[in-house]
Amino acid sequence: MKEGDIVLVDFVGRIKETGEIFDVTIEQVAKENGIHNHDFIYKPIPVIIGSHMIIKGVENELTKMNVNEKRKIIVKPEDGFGNRSEKMIRLIPLVEFKKQDMYPYPGMPVTINGLNGRVMSISGGRVKVDFNHILSGKELEYDLEIKKLVEKPEEKIQAIFNIFVKTKNDVKVEITDNRADIFDNHSLPKEVKKDIFEAIKKWVGVSKVRFIEEFE
Repeated sequence: MKEGDIVLVDFVGRIKETGEIFDVTIEQVAKENGIHNHDFIYKPIPVIIGSHMIIKGVENELTKMNVNEKRKIIVKPEDGFGNRSEKMIRLIPLVEFKKQDMYPYPGMPVTINGLNGRVMSISGGRVKVDFNHILSGKELEYDLEIKKLVEKPEEKIQAIFNIFVKTKNDVKVEITDNRADIFDNHSLPKEVKKDIFEAIKKWVGVSKVRFIEEFE
């Protein structure tokens, strides 16, 4: 695979040390391991080679693979979610949480100033929060399979849309005179539409995109 290729990928991601699955696209695997989520849409995910939207270790391996090829790989922390940093562990006054009617407890997920973290402990009126990614510092194991190389422009746009918006079925796309019309029943924020447009413009080459809300 080369930069700009759009592929559909099935994978199982595990923490190497424990074998715990932290992400999976295959429904049967999720069921067999007791982690099935009825609200999650299980299907191969679209990946744009060279877009750096996924971790480096996985993207690099995909460039060496062919359609229908399967590989098991190990991803070091520096090519995954990074190494843990003590600078990402911070003490925050408990009163700051109470101002927002939040009552922290160990393990509680929090978002502060745009950073996602987890409460480690509460002591002396201060809350210790770890803003490291939950998988930082861990070696990861992936089972990868490229299911399809997406080649038609309409299908590329469908794949890009699904990177930003998780849908069970592909949206309808029509291309006319370098303009793509996307028919969808989601009311998307302007920022998301802009991100989708920029990706379509860069990776498909369509210069204009219209989002048309369509309900049945």
